[in-house]
Amino acid sequence: MEPLTDSWGRRIESVRVSVTDKCNFRCTYCMPAEGLVWLQREEVLSFEEIARLVRLLAAMGVSEVRLTGGEPLIRRDLPELVRMLAATPGVEDLSVATDGILIDRLAGPLVQAGLQRLNVSLDSLNHTRFAEITRRDALDRVLAGLEEAERHPELRPIKVNCVAVKGFTEEDVPELAALARRKPYVVRFIEFMPLDADEAWRSDQVLTGAEIRALIEAAHGPLVELPAKASSTAKRYSFADGSGEIGFVNPVSEPFCSTCDRIRLTADGQLRTCLFSRREWDLKTPLRDGSSDEQVAAQIREAVAHKELKHRINDRGFVRASRSMSQIGG
Repeated sequence: MEPLTDSWGRRIESVRVSVTDKCNFRCTYCMPAEGLVWLQREEVLSFEEIARLVRLLAAMGVSEVRLTGGEPLIRRDLPELVRMLAATPGVEDLSVATDGILIDRLAGPLVQAGLQRLNVSLDSLNHTRFAEITRRDALDRVLAGLEEAERHPELRPIKVNCVAVKGFTEEDVPELAALARRKPYVVRFIEFMPLDADEAWRSDQVLTGAEIRALIEAAHGPLVELPAKASSTAKRYSFADGSGEIGFVNPVSEPFCSTCDRIRLTADGQLRTCLFSRREWDLKTPLRDGSSDEQVAAQIREAVAHKELKHRINDRGFVRASRSMSQIGG
């Protein structure tokens, strides 16, 4: 098939696939303490439907697939989906983004199924602050999961994603950064984005990548920039002595929209062309009404042709995304 390209000339090569909207955490920057109204089982795409879409996308040049949620590891029999996707021609990079709490029991089966990488959320190494953020006393289980992942050399790199909120996580930054020096982790700091279900986000809560870098350098010495792909979401750095990698994902202070190569598929089969989209494109209906692969592919191309130029967080009159992060899949 012809490559998948949007109307701005950006080649689409990456898809985030949400396999569930449910989550076992209740992170303050994502959802209310009581959770959300979950999708019914029949609303969620089956593994076969996901595999069909990924096969079509891979035929159009989408080579990177990341499974997300909610929390993807709570989706029953997830290693089976990984096996299906790992066997798909054209899929070269297959990863899972997880909160880490179930890695200790699933790392082995996922590796055997063909998983290549992990992205693990970890915002604090302090038990009290971890519980305040996630509303769960589960730090030890997440750390145990990371240790289990280390035992599988196939899972590289292991990326640890840390959402930074001003006035709350500054003191966590140096200790989290130190993980990259003593563990086989790439530690990435992500600016707080307006994707919380409570819609309480304020711009003055954003701890910028530049501010985080200053905190790290004050504690650990200078960072040296590393080369990164043009479409990379993260600016990459190593410590001056070469030990350990740090990344900064700065969608608020330094948007990277001009090189965005990503689309997202929600658990209920809606294609989103930007994390902050107000519009979604229904792929579940053509998957279930007997539409041919050509017809489904045409719907995908129509959606991508309307991919937004940028997310406009910093523009006057910015309108929030139509769903929260856990409902979209990151």
